[in-house]
Amino acid sequence: MGKFFERPLVPDDLDRVEGKEKVTGTASYAAEYDVPGVHYGVLVNSSIAKGKISTLNTREAERSPGVVAVVTHLNRPKIPFWDNPPEQQDNKRVEGQEFRVFFDDTIYFDRQPIALVIADTFERATYAASLVKATYKKESPSTNIKNNLDKALTAKQAQDYSRGDKDALKSAPVKIEAQYTTPFQVHNPMETHAATVVWDAPDKVTVYNKTQATKIAQQDIMRTFGLKAENVIVHSPYVGGAFGSSSRVWPEEMAALIGAKKSGKPVKVMLRRDEAFNMVGYRPTSVQRISIGAQSDGTMTGINHEAFGSTSQYEKFAERIVDPTKALYNCANVSTSYRLVPLDMSTPCWTRGPGETSGSFALESAVDELSYALKMDPLELRLKNFAEKDPDNGKPWSSNYLKECYESGAKKFGWKNRNPQPKSMQKDGWLLGMGMAAGIYHAGRSPATVSATLRSNGTLLVQTSVADTGPGSATIMTQIAAEAMSIDVRKVEFQWGHSTLPPAPGQFGSQTTASTGSGVYDAVKALQKKIAGMLSGKQGWAFSGLPVEDISFADEMIVDKNGDKVSYDDALKELSVKEIKAEFESKPTEEREQYSGYSFAAHFVEVLVHPETKMVKMNRVVCAVDAGRVINKKTAASQVYGSMVWGTGIALMEEGILDHRYGRYVNNDFANYHIPVNADICHVDVLFTDKPDPILDPMGAKGLGEIGLVGFAAAVANAVYHATGKRVRDLPITLDKLL
Repeated sequence: MGKFFERPLVPDDLDRVEGKEKVTGTASYAAEYDVPGVHYGVLVNSSIAKGKISTLNTREAERSPGVVAVVTHLNRPKIPFWDNPPEQQDNKRVEGQEFRVFFDDTIYFDRQPIALVIADTFERATYAASLVKATYKKESPSTNIKNNLDKALTAKQAQDYSRGDKDALKSAPVKIEAQYTTPFQVHNPMETHAATVVWDAPDKVTVYNKTQATKIAQQDIMRTFGLKAENVIVHSPYVGGAFGSSSRVWPEEMAALIGAKKSGKPVKVMLRRDEAFNMVGYRPTSVQRISIGAQSDGTMTGINHEAFGSTSQYEKFAERIVDPTKALYNCANVSTSYRLVPLDMSTPCWTRGPGETSGSFALESAVDELSYALKMDPLELRLKNFAEKDPDNGKPWSSNYLKECYESGAKKFGWKNRNPQPKSMQKDGWLLGMGMAAGIYHAGRSPATVSATLRSNGTLLVQTSVADTGPGSATIMTQIAAEAMSIDVRKVEFQWGHSTLPPAPGQFGSQTTASTGSGVYDAVKALQKKIAGMLSGKQGWAFSGLPVEDISFADEMIVDKNGDKVSYDDALKELSVKEIKAEFESKPTEEREQYSGYSFAAHFVEVLVHPETKMVKMNRVVCAVDAGRVINKKTAASQVYGSMVWGTGIALMEEGILDHRYGRYVNNDFANYHIPVNADICHVDVLFTDKPDPILDPMGAKGLGEIGLVGFAAAVANAVYHATGKRVRDLPITLDKLL
């Protein structure tokens, strides 16, 4: 196909195609749809974290002005899937039982929804919700992972792993062993979660919601209410941030569905910021123990990684917390285990860099500790143990430019100027520290179906149900379509985020460009083949009878091998059609199975630490990333900037704090849950290898959304150690841990 985006028709730094709608406020988000006759639902939440509802009094709320319904477990409508026998309630995506709002009297977590008050205004619904009274049979909640490690379970997706000799590191001349912990971290996107629901008929519903996967939301609603696919419309073109928190149907969406069904009114439900801490997932807390052994020259001889992650009492949520340990380094002897610790909390969910972000903090901190034990440069140690092929499965990499990331990042950062001795460097009276870490994240691809339509006015319409939660996917798909069709990018219209469009995978797992982008490319090529066939079959003009392969598309012209040309719009006129449409399901190739696909990164961080107060300031960052071919340099760099911002929060300030006596967050707002602001962020240089992966997809792209976060917190922690000589193994790195 040649190199992407070399022609002026398709610039590789295209502005966002939906940018104007977003900055002018014409883009509608889930809570902003003006549905005729809409009513407002406000949730009533439990005041305990574990137990049973003894009494639930809704009489005053029901008599309050404007109220049309109060929905609880006592009066909810029959829900086919929930009310089926247990053996008929299989959900293959969930191990255990998905949370069912208003199902019965059991309380599983603090602030669990126990009622939905529906009124004609939001203010009336809010007031009436305050009138609902409940009493409980209370039990003592368990929300501290460290106190419950002995209750750990194994999930289907988290089996023990071992290669080589499990005890090899025992005889290693140099070894380190340490425990690392990561806290609860909450997604906190700008747009809180919401849903607007209209039951068009008893068996037909339209949902305006916040989702990363319109097709998954459609399927879940179909299954729950026993509906046909064509009778469930999910509409979610604009998503104000998600990071994994919109990867499934959550209680507020289900409450809106149930409430609208019960009341017979269109119902809108939007979570408050404090409610979003409990109901829409979060990054689970973890306890990790890592041992690494090495020869005196730095060759790793063994790694053991034991991880514990939290989950809810009703569902086993597992993530890839030990996966970086399996694949990042060339070590013959590696053993990992991963156990789930059930807590009296809601279920965690995928959170940007899911699993790998927490696991890489432990792994890359431990590798840094090993470098000091060896008196060896941390970068040199990583290069010494570079894996030329995937050590997990023995397959060759589809592409791996991690060494180039190390080299370019170190050069840009000035790593060679680093004094290896901790507490040896200063700047303007502050202690200066330099640290680095590596990142690895799987580069996947799933089937995606896309339709492409060439219209008589010379424009190209591309349609698929994929979401765009903010990374710029709509822009990238527009670019891919324009390049594949050889058409001016301004003539491409991309439609997305609607369940009636052809199915695409959800936007998570850093697979959107590889999956849906391949679908766009393949659909356009199928369209070109269809057009060429029609032209070849048209009697009495230049292309008649030509083999399809002799007809090509370049610079908005259809060209034959003799150089004869016809414009796209003239071709449709000649064929007497207003449009030509092709739909194609794009799938990973069989060749893909012979390779191991990953994205890679090298993070270099410089911090300043005040010698008296121990205040930590980010001073400089260089992130070098191997994400294959970069489709849009502007949006790609923005993804890494975003990762650096969140990585700064994870390393230095973010922590969901619970009062374990009550199983309750005490900092469920932006005043007390600390996240980075502009003043916390330093200068960031983002470097891309920008080399296409020849295996994964036709564009040569690999996943980018997650890799910028994987390993970053460890790089900050390693820089803090270099500055202070104090190793902090429990995130976040706050002042009290350095004093």
